[in-house]
This record gives sequence, C-alpha cells and structure tokens, in this order.
Amino acid sequence: MSAPLRHGWTTGACATAATTAAYTALLTGDFLDPVEIALPKGQRPAFALAQEALRDGAAMAAVVKDAGDDPDVTHGALISSTVRHGAPGTGVVFAAGPGVGTVTKPGLPLDVGEPAINPVPRRMMREHVAEVAARHGGTGDVIVEISVAHGEELARKTWNPRLGILGGLSILGTTGIVVPYSCSAWIDSIRRGIDVARAAGHEHVAGCTGSTSERVAAELYGLPEDALLDMGDFAGAVLKYLRRHPVPRLTVAGGIGKLSKLADGHLDLHSGRSQVNPGMLAEIVRSAGGDEALAGRVLEANTALHALRLCQEAGLPLGDLVAERARLTAAGVLREAPVTVDVVVIDRAGTIVGRAG
Repeated sequence: MSAPLRHGWTTGACATAATTAAYTALLTGDFLDPVEIALPKGQRPAFALAQEALRDGAAMAAVVKDAGDDPDVTHGALISSTVRHGAPGTGVVFAAGPGVGTVTKPGLPLDVGEPAINPVPRRMMREHVAEVAARHGGTGDVIVEISVAHGEELARKTWNPRLGILGGLSILGTTGIVVPYSCSAWIDSIRRGIDVARAAGHEHVAGCTGSTSERVAAELYGLPEDALLDMGDFAGAVLKYLRRHPVPRLTVAGGIGKLSKLADGHLDLHSGRSQVNPGMLAEIVRSAGGDEALAGRVLEANTALHALRLCQEAGLPLGDLVAERARLTAAGVLREAPVTVDVVVIDRAGTIVGRAG
C-alpha cells in the first residue's frame, strides 16, 4: 500500500506562527523557536523559524510554508511577519508587505484597499496577539505586516489577478491545514470569482473547463477577464453557487469529453470521478434519427471526440445534441434561479463543434 498523503499548513497558519514569534520577541527580546500555535479546530502545530530579526522597535520572524503533499504554488515560500507597536486603542492593524496582494475590486470578503489577508487568518493572528499581550504585559496594539518572498511572481499562477488582488498573494485558510489535492480551495476560488463578477455588475459569466474553452468564450462573447470562471472539473460548484447568487446569463464552455459527462448528469467532470458514457452517446444518436450502424460505431468509439468525428462524417450534429443535454443538466441544478444557460462545446483545437441555448 502507498503511504498516505501528508497534510501541510496554510499561509494563514504560517503567518500566525510568524506573528506570534515576532510579537513575543518585540515584548521580551527573545524569539520562540519553535513557535506553537492553536488552529481553529484545536490542533497545536509547532513551526521552526527560518529567519528572525529584532531592530528599531520592530521584530520580524519568518517560517517556510510546508504544504505537505499538496501541489500548492506557495509550498516552500518564505512567509514573514514584522510586528511594530501601534497607537493606543487601535488593536491589530494589518499591512501588506512585499509579496502580499491588495484588494482592488469589490465582491471579496475584504474591503477595497485592504491587504489580502483573509478573515480567518486575521482572527487567528488577533487571538494570538491577545494571548502574547496577556502573557507578557503588552497592550495588543500592533501593526502586523505580512510578506511572502517572491509572492508577486507566485500570484501570477493563481486567480488573484483576475479577482482584482494585485501585488502578490492572499493569506488564506479556514482550518490552518492544507489537505492534499483538496477540491475546497478551487471551489472557493470559483465562488469568489462569481462574487467579484456580480460586484462588478457583469450580467454574463462563463464557466470554462480549461484555458482553450476560456479563450473561445471570451472571443465569442467579448467577456472581460473577471467574467471568466476557471471551472475546471467543478461544474456543480458553479451551478450550485449561481443558484444562490444568480447572474442573468451563464455560458458553460468545454471540450466534448467533459461536457458529455455533464450531459449524462455528472457534476464533477474529473476523469477519476466520472467517465464518458458511450451508451448515452449512442442513445443520443438513435434519438436524433441516426441509424443503428452509426449508433453501434459510437458505442465502440474510443473517446467522445472519436464519437463526434464519426457523427460529423455521417452528418449528425452530436456536438449540438450533447450541448443541449448538458444545458438541461445545468438548468436542472439551477432550478428556479433567474439564470439563462447556454453551452459551447469545442474540440481540442478550440473549434466550436456544438452549441445550445
């Protein structure tokens, strides 16, 4: 048996550990190393310090993020916190240091102009600052500046630029723990993308399975970047969130394989969790008047793209038929939400091979 995948720590947990060590040093002159923190669900991990400095009324501590076995863009990043005394009565004031982004668009859980340090990491840092203050006679009035080495470069590999978070990464996490290959971070990004699109007043968004379908949707409808949702395999996440937070029009765009799965009722389009159903494709062929010989060849096709080619040669619009079934699946998830859905199916080259709606 293979070893279980190793969990890691969120940027929020790392920032909290660095802040705890830095504020302790600001009050006592000594850095906790390792520094132990409490996570929201009660776990108490300890973090080794990678850097520390005490100078000119400020203390800085840094830890290296360990994302465990998750393919996280911030794995190995140096996350530092510089803590200074603040004005009396101001509490904890957060600042974005180098590599941490600033919010520039409405629709996120932070106000425009705020450092991109999410609510749960802020709460964790406030709680630990209060504990350190109580233990060592501090006031708890501090300025906490979080930085991420090379964060601006790393942020280009994330949703941040599209969400209007500029200048670096976000400090994230709700539990403090990174679960390897977790779907939750991607789904949360989808939700934030919808929030930003709504706040920007967009009446048309596109949920796209990949970069090619995203390009096609943008060119076809002239959609701006913040109206494009990197849906990936999570069609259900887009549809369920739009059901509660509607936008007037949704385009679902993707390859024939993934949208064949949606047509078959699957909401998770990952190859490990759903498969193209040749029997469903053959049934579509029959229902559209295709002969039994064509239906038989589609049933034996290697891939959905192969089935599409067979139908194109026979003059039967399988792409349009798959698009319509996918549209009906999407409409069924949206229920009574005021969202009009259309579907665009493409091949690997980005050629449109089917549309509905």
